[in-house]
Amino acid sequence: MKIDKIQALRGPNIWSVKRKKLIQMRLDLEEMEQFPTDKIDGFRERIEAMFPTMIEHRCSEGCRGGFFMRVERGTWMGHVIEHIALEIQTLAGMETGFGRTRETKTPGVYNVVFSYTEENVGLFAAESSVRIAEALIAGTPYDVEADIQKMREIRERVRLGPSTGSIVEEAVARDIPWIRLGTNSLVQLGYGVNQMRFQATITCKTSNIAVDIACNKEETKRMLELASIPVASGGICVDEEDLESVIKKIGYPIVIKPLDGNHGKGASINVKNWEDAVAGLAYAKNYSRRVIVEKFITGFDFRVLIIDNKLVAAAKREPAHVKGDGNHNIQQLIDETNKDPRRGYGHENVLTQIDVDRDTTDLLEKLGYTLETVPMKDEIVYLKSTANLSTGGTSIDVTDMMHPENIFLCERISRVIGLDVCGVDIMAENLTQPLKENGGCILEVNAAPGFRMHLAPSEGLPRNVAAPVIDMLYPPGKPSRIPIIAITGTNGKTTTTRLLAHIVKNNGYKVGFTTSDGIYVQNHMMEKGDTTGPISAEYILKDPTVEFAVLETARGGILRAGLGFSRCDIGIITNIQEDHLGLSDIHTLDDLARVKATVVRSVKKDGWAILNAEDEQCLKIANLLDCNVAYFAMNEDNPVVQKFAKEGKIVAVYENGFITIKKGEWKIRVEKATHVPLTLGGKAKFMIANALAATLAAYLQGFKTEDISLSLQTFIPSAAQTPGRMNIFEFKKFKVLIDFAHNPAGYRGVEEYLSSVQATKKIGIIAGVGDRRDEDIKECAKIAGRMFDHIIIRQEKHLRGRTEEEINNIILAGIAESGKNVTTEIISIEVEALKHAMDNAEDGSFITALSDVINNAIETVQEYLDKENEEGAV
Repeated sequence: MKIDKIQALRGPNIWSVKRKKLIQMRLDLEEMEQFPTDKIDGFRERIEAMFPTMIEHRCSEGCRGGFFMRVERGTWMGHVIEHIALEIQTLAGMETGFGRTRETKTPGVYNVVFSYTEENVGLFAAESSVRIAEALIAGTPYDVEADIQKMREIRERVRLGPSTGSIVEEAVARDIPWIRLGTNSLVQLGYGVNQMRFQATITCKTSNIAVDIACNKEETKRMLELASIPVASGGICVDEEDLESVIKKIGYPIVIKPLDGNHGKGASINVKNWEDAVAGLAYAKNYSRRVIVEKFITGFDFRVLIIDNKLVAAAKREPAHVKGDGNHNIQQLIDETNKDPRRGYGHENVLTQIDVDRDTTDLLEKLGYTLETVPMKDEIVYLKSTANLSTGGTSIDVTDMMHPENIFLCERISRVIGLDVCGVDIMAENLTQPLKENGGCILEVNAAPGFRMHLAPSEGLPRNVAAPVIDMLYPPGKPSRIPIIAITGTNGKTTTTRLLAHIVKNNGYKVGFTTSDGIYVQNHMMEKGDTTGPISAEYILKDPTVEFAVLETARGGILRAGLGFSRCDIGIITNIQEDHLGLSDIHTLDDLARVKATVVRSVKKDGWAILNAEDEQCLKIANLLDCNVAYFAMNEDNPVVQKFAKEGKIVAVYENGFITIKKGEWKIRVEKATHVPLTLGGKAKFMIANALAATLAAYLQGFKTEDISLSLQTFIPSAAQTPGRMNIFEFKKFKVLIDFAHNPAGYRGVEEYLSSVQATKKIGIIAGVGDRRDEDIKECAKIAGRMFDHIIIRQEKHLRGRTEEEINNIILAGIAESGKNVTTEIISIEVEALKHAMDNAEDGSFITALSDVINNAIETVQEYLDKENEEGAV
């Protein structure tokens, strides 16, 4: 078997709009296509022995053990690999359950699709599942546990931490979108101007000064003392002389910790003699040049969490420890403790496994113990000097036991330091009495406190401490999203996108939009190129200045990674015509329609899908949708339009020369087509269709018809505004039209326009794109033969595996089938072909360059026009 391609889908996609995180693997079974599972001796027994937990896979049988039944009867290896990929992720602690395996048009080649929780783990699972399947086929041993452990390690390296993850989960529960910014814990909530950012538990509202204070333990302690808050006595040391001075003042036992440390690193507690104090100083200086030395306070370690100056949780923390039974040594007790199902690798479970490290051996050494020591029955042996959960510590929720005075004290501390998310570490016998009565004190104040001990304490009530964070970032009434209009289709996407962006901008919004020629924010080009995929969409949604997004969404990006947004307010399909067929398993119009439908299937329930009533595929797609549907049509008598009008629904039509909105029997004439520059005086019918789609979207978005009318009148087609979309350059003796038409439907649109153009000679410059089907290249050439008197064939780019001669022969054959006597010549380089056409143009000629390299063509023609204007001025 051979993996042809693996890709990660990250948004709504052709397999599922709701399940956004999918791996798609294109798998060639090769000779295994001839061997379903019932023809492989012992396969059922081997896979059941390797994965007994697969008994829970119901598969299409709909019952427990359903998948094994399918294996017994015979199923193909692609289906088996899908189930293995799901199961090994589950065994690694990442529960997933959605999968699909479908054969492509190529016999023996399958698309294996399955869900993931962490993308890198999903990609690893794809490759691993194929290796495992090959081992099961051959009956050779395979170390599955090694792969599962590797997946755990990948997950811990790339996943969001438990605190960050909890905030994201709470945001998702409230329908707030999120984007991970980079590979660390920096996360954006919301889109555009309504975004908020946080990293771990530091939010965009967290004061930088407050973080600096909290990270400086000396400054924190000074400020708390000045506010009459009890703190442990002590001082700052940089050398042994300072250490001796502080110890003389406060006496033993002491605590030594780095001044700028975190997570308990470099700390030594309950130090009772000078030798250990010197060693503790050296240890702490590995983490910070300056070291804090404090009186060791007896009692229990408590962490109190304050968010937005309100107490939300409190936990009693205990360092990792074992309890002696009089029979087993410390290492055996650790091993037994780690068998607790609540303990796992990293952050996968409520508790973390206890690992033996230097801190452990140092603590045991102070007791005169080793890992081989057998503690007495009920003796508690502490294995870590701090109570962090990440090192195996445990927590007990004590929120409801806090004395009101202690609550007041902690909330006041958060204001004294100035932290919006604040962790207060307290050492005291309990929190049920005021600290001033039981002698407790504040040990530290923490910026970015961990949430895990509160989210899932080992004892007591779990607290949803992420909720107050979201309450703070998004109080009631504050929006998290911005309006999104997404446009797809075969032809007209870019023009419709640009026109809509123009309308939106004229209505006072700061608009960001993506097109096949670049990413724009308020008409400023930010990135150049074909930017119609999910990365470009996300670029706009991440921009903090954008108030409204208009996103051209092309086939390629949907197939490659899905949509770059979770849902849109309005989705538009301009049309679905033959184009790009034969690529990426898209062979028919039905296949292409399934891809394009992803956009309108992602429209929110009370949003609008805008469809072309004159397009058969659009009418089929309408049956799949559960949002509102509106249509546009060039023909007012279209049966779908008439039916919708009778039902009182909204449609846009071209009637009596007007771009019109029909609402039931009422007509709102928005603007006369001849007054809309985009339509070239009403002659470019396909541009009228684009204007209808944009007008309908703007109307449904809530814009006033008079504002839409003004925008239609002020949108001037040009090489700057609509590059490659019916750009006309007027020379003294001839005209040049540049258009991006590259498929039969686009060619027919240009043909319809040229039929109304008067010219002494119509010259066409055309090319064939190598990855199109022969019939598509030939059909374009046939149309070109009908509309031109002379054709220059050029071929510079996009051969994609073919030879120039091969493509040119198909073009010539198509021209011959046009039924018209057309002269031809071949000039391979597009710029040279354009120059040749302009240098030899007769008076009254009309040159049309149907170009797939728009910028080169526009620059060349503009240079000629500038030169002519300069000569005329002289």
